[in-house]
Amino acid sequence: MSHTLYEANVQRVQRCELAVPGSNPSMFEKAMKSGVDFIFLDLEDAVAPDDKLQARKNVIEAINDMSWAEHGVTISVRINGLDTEFMVRDVVDLMEQCGEKLNTILIPKVGVYADVYMVDSMINQLEMQERLKNKVGIECLIETALGMANVEDIAKQGAIAGRMEALHFGVADYAASNRARTTNIGGLNPDYPGDQWHSAISRMTVACRAYGLRPIDGPFGDIKDPEGYKLAAKRSAALGCEGKWAIHPSQVALANEIFTPPSAEIDKAKRILVALKEAAAQGKGAAALDGRLIDAASEKMAQNIVKSAEAIATKTK
Repeated sequence: MSHTLYEANVQRVQRCELAVPGSNPSMFEKAMKSGVDFIFLDLEDAVAPDDKLQARKNVIEAINDMSWAEHGVTISVRINGLDTEFMVRDVVDLMEQCGEKLNTILIPKVGVYADVYMVDSMINQLEMQERLKNKVGIECLIETALGMANVEDIAKQGAIAGRMEALHFGVADYAASNRARTTNIGGLNPDYPGDQWHSAISRMTVACRAYGLRPIDGPFGDIKDPEGYKLAAKRSAALGCEGKWAIHPSQVALANEIFTPPSAEIDKAKRILVALKEAAAQGKGAAALDGRLIDAASEKMAQNIVKSAEAIATKTK
């Protein structure tokens, strides 16, 4: 094991993140009670330009007045991009008016770490200005070719700065940025022999795991295809993602199901840990369980499952 290790800045359960347009406050309460771990109130793509200012007011009012934490919800806001006229006031108003109750800010279309640095610096200054005790985290959307080309540096520098928590894979804009021949959001392309998003999600996930961040898969556009959603979630979970977006409340339970370790998997992980502990007591570094070799690597995999299950169980009590 390398002596260079990056531990997670903040531990959170993030099996599913529900996207909710800031311009539609009638959706807020239903979203809050949906059983989701994370919600991001959106000021960016889901909001028309003429509705941006009102959406920001709606979001600030909702964060201040609604009982998100009591419903087990981590609350985030996706701000507008750095290339827009809205971003600066998004950050300033959020931090000044509801910073004490805001958990994270989600930055869209991050291309280079300097994009993150700009927002991080603003948050630092506003936290000091407002004397906030709450440390607002940063999450970033990797959804452009430039962002993916720089994903390792974005993850590393974000981890060093200490405020970044997670990277999200924004499949739709990523497809557009790469001029991929598809109009599906997160679905499989029948002309491609496999999952065309595998490489990108894997690269982002490796960057996250190297530097102590949470990797989160993005949206699946067809809300009438729950099986397709579950298959997409299973693929990203297999690669190491901790959760996936929902663009409709009906997708929340699907994500929670996939990203919650099943009881049989938890039981097996615990049996692995017991068997290896017994082997160690006998001076052995490996053991056999159910006819298969298990060793130190098996122990690490088992610990990941048990820790994840314990964190979920603590949150859902």
